[in-house]
Amino acid sequence: MDSLQGFQTSNINPSSTTNLNPNFPANLSITTVGTTAGAATNTNPLSAAAASSSSSSSSTSPSTLSRYENQKRRDWNTFGQYLRNHRPPLSLSRCSGAHVLEFLRYLDQFGKTKVHAQLCPFFGHPNPPAPCPCPLRQAWGSLDALIGRLRAAFEEHGGKPEANPFGARAVRLYLREVRDSQAKARGISYEKKKRKRPPHPQPQVPPLPPPHGNQNQ
Repeated sequence: MDSLQGFQTSNINPSSTTNLNPNFPANLSITTVGTTAGAATNTNPLSAAAASSSSSSSSTSPSTLSRYENQKRRDWNTFGQYLRNHRPPLSLSRCSGAHVLEFLRYLDQFGKTKVHAQLCPFFGHPNPPAPCPCPLRQAWGSLDALIGRLRAAFEEHGGKPEANPFGARAVRLYLREVRDSQAKARGISYEKKKRKRPPHPQPQVPPLPPPHGNQNQ
């Protein structure tokens, strides 16, 4: 993963290939599983944390927690593990937007969304007819939802909104760049669809009775 020391938001390039930070160990809930063919696969740390914490949290957390709350708790535990395994270890009070970006770029290696390079013949093609060697990345929607959950969890754990690293300007700019670059590369639009408001029913006015002067005697 690229070092973010001296990070500048104007130099964000989310579509570029990133490697693991040499100061960050590769043991963050990652397991290498050998298949029958001798191949090795990496496990998404978010999925691994979800599987490992599901049994432990079921006995301590109330069953009334929503799916969102459970996912937020797993994401928060995963980020805490990232901080503990960082070299040097990071405390939450010293975590900045640059560290959040480092975490997001680290997660890219576990992505499942094909993001075509500009030189790829399928650049901008929403349904490519053949495979290509372009890298897999985390989808913008997944990263955006992840940051939203972590931003809420930070404040629930006593963090001040003005010091929330997940709401930093650099993180917002990065997510915007990821959204725009993936929309161009994949030929899709992330514009929010405007909800059509249901038409208001017209009030039914009962017919007025005829005036008394026009009634037949």
